[in-house]
Amino acid sequence: MQTISRYSKFIPYLYFLAVIIYWFTDVNRSNGITAYPILLFGIPFLWQLIRPNEKLNFSLGIIFVCLSSYMILAYLSDVLNIVSLSYETKRFLILGGFFVIGNFVMALWMIRNSIKKVF
Repeated sequence: MQTISRYSKFIPYLYFLAVIIYWFTDVNRSNGITAYPILLFGIPFLWQLIRPNEKLNFSLGIIFVCLSSYMILAYLSDVLNIVSLSYETKRFLILGGFFVIGNFVMALWMIRNSIKKVF
């Protein structure tokens, strides 16, 4: 149980690294070498795993809470049919919903880690 609680603080960073790697591989299949700048988004999360920084942790948490809030509003506008979209886009809604909720929860977890001063 102690090992789980000791390593649970790294879960949000591993989640965002996994999302960045998935995004990179998806774009790399279709666009090739132009996908490599996407890997730059993973540097702050990798830095938090190697050398945790309290200020970077809090700023990453706030930034991703704001982005996730915007994504939640966009997702709700799509669910409520405020904007009409194609069938292919509507099929993507279920996975998009998990992604939106996951991003919001992980961003809140990062803020909680910085407030609790886990590092």
